[in-house]
Amino acid sequence: MGRLDGKIAIITGAGSGIGQAIAKRLGSEGARVVIDYIGSAEGAQETKRAICESGSDAEIVQADITQRADVDKLIDAAWSRFGSADILVNNAGMEHKSNFWETTEEEYDKVLAVNLRGPFFLTQRFVQRLMDAQYRGGRIINISSVHEDMAFPGFSTYCCSKGGLRMLMRNLAVELAPLGFTINNVAPGAIVTPINKALLEDKPKLEALLKNIPLGRLGTAEDVAAVVAFLASDEAAYVNGATYTVDGGLMRNYHEQ
Repeated sequence: MGRLDGKIAIITGAGSGIGQAIAKRLGSEGARVVIDYIGSAEGAQETKRAICESGSDAEIVQADITQRADVDKLIDAAWSRFGSADILVNNAGMEHKSNFWETTEEEYDKVLAVNLRGPFFLTQRFVQRLMDAQYRGGRIINISSVHEDMAFPGFSTYCCSKGGLRMLMRNLAVELAPLGFTINNVAPGAIVTPINKALLEDKPKLEALLKNIPLGRLGTAEDVAAVVAFLASDEAAYVNGATYTVDGGLMRNYHEQ
């Protein structure tokens, strides 16, 4: 028996990286999973294969969470395929490096749309659908970042979006709890994912970063997925309004170079 037997999870950006690891972990614990992706169909298929091989089931949906019609399509897919949903993981995200004084409106709008606007309206639709069905609550888990708290020069748009996601989570923890929902953030630090390919290949920069991590290594997507699996389970029934930092101690030891 898995901790998530009988549960249905919707996971955005589940075709690669952290989202893929989360989908595989929740599937291995018994959840049926709606796999959202926007880029690689092959990656989404790989996620589904792993879930099915673990004995669970999955549905793949290509949906852009910055588009309201796609938000509706993604939520509707869970009800059409599995009859409901219990868990929403807002994982899809992006970053864009630019000096603050050079950042364009287009760059700002794109990062905020993916990292904050998307989770806002996807969570809203998830809650509305469960309220309409008179279903008692659910689990909402946002994949945030250590940069919901920690400065990151050159990435002001990213920090704004993650700081906003922190306050959205805190506010909804109070507003939605009477309806039976819990909402929490998981804030990864430096994690080995495709988005960090350039860092992994830059040995001096990587070594400087590792000196700031007390555990002396980068995290893995599976490190993050393990925390999400806990928050999605009944073991975390009384956890609400919290950020779980997964960074090897980076935030407590970071010194800007």
